[in-house]
Amino acid sequence: MSVLRWSDGLPLRPKRVLVAGAAASGKSTLARLLAAHWELPYAELDALYHGPQWQPRPTFRDDIVALATQDEWVTEWQYTIARPLLAVRADLLVFLDLPRWLATTRVIRRTLRRVVRRSELWNGLREPPLRTILSDPDHIIRWAIRTHHEHAPRVRALAEQRPDLPIVWLSTRREAEAWVRSLTATPPGTVDGEA
Repeated sequence: MSVLRWSDGLPLRPKRVLVAGAAASGKSTLARLLAAHWELPYAELDALYHGPQWQPRPTFRDDIVALATQDEWVTEWQYTIARPLLAVRADLLVFLDLPRWLATTRVIRRTLRRVVRRSELWNGLREPPLRTILSDPDHIIRWAIRTHHEHAPRVRALAEQRPDLPIVWLSTRREAEAWVRSLTATPPGTVDGEA
């Protein structure tokens, strides 16, 4: 199992990167940052997944297969159907294993902001009214709290299946920030600052 801490150097310059974590852990934000840093294309899985009325798009699996076969990409490691298709091709996984209280605070804050601003998310979708948290067991806030514990075992299982896959395990916000700082101090075409 090749698990790296925030202070460990990467063994290679990655070309296919997955970012895992609970809802609102910062997966998409970090994925965009990594894509920009390493000059790799970014694909947002939520935009590929969600169709009208929050229904899965019928082309989602085909879109994931097409993405996985590309030589370079950065994306989130989520959705049951997508995880194995992407994991087999990834050459780096970054896991944001942030505390439940932090992820919960973030998902509540993010959801409130989106509801108040009526922000468009993906494909014309917007967060439903806040009152739906009481009636919808899969409301994003309830779902995030309920599923938070599922991510670490999933990453451990992948580490067992793919011992060749470097996994950067970031357990706190400070570790994540320090790791990002160490990356941005390293030129994009190098590993551990070597030219």
